Amino acid sequence: MTAVQIITALLGLLAGIGVFLVAIKIISNNLESVGGNRLKALFAKTSKSNLLGVGIGTAATALVQSSGATSVMAIGFVNAGVMVLTQAAAIVLGSNLGTTITGQIVAIGLIGNSDGSETTMISASVILAALAGVGAFITYFAKRGKVKRIGSLIAGFGLLFLGLNTMSGSMKTFTGAESPIRDFIQGINFPGYEIVLTLVGILLTAVMQSSSVTSSVAITMYVSGLISIDQGIYLILGSNVGAVVVAILATLGANVNSKRLALFHLVTNILRVSVFLAIAMAVAYTSKQAHTVGKLFDMMFPNEEVAAFRLSMFHTIFNAATVLMLIPLIKPFVKLIEKMLPERVRKEEAQKTFVPRLFYIDEHLLKTPPIAMQQTKNEIVNMAEIAMRNFNLSCDIVCTLNFENIEQFRHDEEQLNFLNREIVRFIVKLSAKELTGHDHLYLSTAFHTITDLERIGDYAENIVEYAEKLQAAEESFSETAVKEIRILQETIDDLFQKVMKAYVSKDFLALSEADKIEDLIDDLTDQMSENHIKRLADGTCTPDVGAHFLSLCSNAERIADHFINVAKTIRDFAN
Repeated sequence: MTAVQIITALLGLLAGIGVFLVAIKIISNNLESVGGNRLKALFAKTSKSNLLGVGIGTAATALVQSSGATSVMAIGFVNAGVMVLTQAAAIVLGSNLGTTITGQIVAIGLIGNSDGSETTMISASVILAALAGVGAFITYFAKRGKVKRIGSLIAGFGLLFLGLNTMSGSMKTFTGAESPIRDFIQGINFPGYEIVLTLVGILLTAVMQSSSVTSSVAITMYVSGLISIDQGIYLILGSNVGAVVVAILATLGANVNSKRLALFHLVTNILRVSVFLAIAMAVAYTSKQAHTVGKLFDMMFPNEEVAAFRLSMFHTIFNAATVLMLIPLIKPFVKLIEKMLPERVRKEEAQKTFVPRLFYIDEHLLKTPPIAMQQTKNEIVNMAEIAMRNFNLSCDIVCTLNFENIEQFRHDEEQLNFLNREIVRFIVKLSAKELTGHDHLYLSTAFHTITDLERIGDYAENIVEYAEKLQAAEESFSETAVKEIRILQETIDDLFQKVMKAYVSKDFLALSEADKIEDLIDDLTDQMSENHIKRLADGTCTPDVGAHFLSLCSNAERIADHFINVAKTIRDFAN
C-alpha cells in the first residue's frame, strides 16, 4: 500500500463522511418541514405517562433523524416552562431509541456489500444512491413548495447512501491483502481495549455532534472488514454517551431545570453504557473471549450478505432494553438530579421583584422550526390574554378608584413591553430558518399582531391614568357612567373571545361574529358620547370628568379596533 493510496483513501473517507453529514442535515430539515404538523401533534400529547413520553421521544427522533434535535426541543420546552422535568426526561430517553433508526437505514444500504467480496447482489447503497438524482430532478422541475421539499428529502436519502458508498469504497483500500492499517486496527485487543474504543466513540460523537454518524461509520468500517464486530460495538456504545454533548451545549444560559435535564441525559446514558460494558467485559474475560457480545450477534445473523444488521441490531436492542429498564426509574432519577443541582434562589426572587419572561418560546426551539412556529403562536396568544387582562384591570380601577391591583397592572404592562421586544427578536431569527410558504406568511402577519397587542396595553395604561387624575381631583364617574363602562367592558370581552377563537382555530365564522361585535362597540361608544353630553347639560357630570369619560370611550374603541386587526390576520395566513 503506497502513500498515494493511503492519502487518496483518507480523502475519500473524509468526502464520504462530509456527504453523509450534509445528507443527514437535508433529511432532518425536510422531514421537519414535511412532517411539521405531525411533530407538533406528537409534542402536544405529552402527558404524565412516562411510557407515552418515551414513545413520543422515539417517534420525534425518527421523524427528524436527530436525537440531538429532540433533546434540544425537550430542553427548550423545559426552559420555557411548558413541560415538567419528568415529561422531558421520558422524551430524552425515547430519543436514544429513535436514533437507532439511522443505523437500520445504513444497514439496508450495505446489504450485499460485506467484506468487499464478489457477490451476485448489487449493493443496495448503489441502488439507493440513485435517489439523489431522482430527488434533484423532482426539486428542479417541481412548482409547488411541498413537492420541492419531498424532492429534497428524496435527494437527501440518496446522498446519504452515496456517502455510505464513498466511505465503504475508501475503507476497502485499507482492507486489502497484508494491509498494515487493517492489521493494526484489528490488533487492538489488549486488556481494556473495550474502554479505549468506547472513549474513542465518545470523542468522535462529541466532535461531530452526531451519534448517527459515529454509529454509521462504525457499521461501514465493520462491513468493509476494517474492524471486528466487537470493536464496532464499543464504538457504538461510546456514541451513546457522546450524543449528550449536543444537549449539554444547549443548556448554556438556560435555567436550572434545563441543566437538570441535560444532566439526567448524561447520567442515564453513562449508567446504561457502564453497566453493559462491565457485564460484557466480565463475561468475555472470564470465558477467555469465548463468549463476547459480537459472537452472539454473529450467531443471530450468520448470513454474510446481511452482516451490517449485526451492529445495527445491537444498537437497537441495547437501547431498547436499557431504556425500557429505566422507564420505572425516571422519577427517582429526576429526584436525584434535583438534589445534585438544587434550585438557587435568584436575588430578584429573594427581593420579590417582578421579572418579565417568555412563557413558550426559547432560543433552543429554533433548531426545530415547526415546533418553534407553534410555540410562537402560543406566546402571541398568551400576550393577547395579558393585554385583555390589563384592559379589565384598568376598567375596574377607573370605575371603583380602588388601586389595590395597580402592582399587577404595572407588572402586566412591563410584561407586554418585554414580550413585544422578545417575540419580534425570536421571529426575526425564526424567519431565517427553512420554513414553508404558509409559515412565512404567518410570521409576516405576526409582527403586526404583536404591535396591535402592545398598543392595547398602552390604551389600558391611559385609562388607569384617567383614574389617577380622578382620584387626585377627588372626583369620580357617575353611577350611570360606570354602568355604561361596564357594558362596554363586557362587550369588548365578548369581542376578545371571538377574536381568539378566530385566531387560534382559523375560524372565519368567529371572525364574522367578531366583526359584528366590533360594529356594536362603535355604536355603543357613540351612544355613550351622546349620553355624556346630556349629563353635561343637566349638570350630572362636570367638564373635567366628562373629558376623561370621552377619552376612555375613544381608547376603548381603539382597543376593539386592535383586537379585530388580530382576528383579520387569518385572511392572510389561513388559506
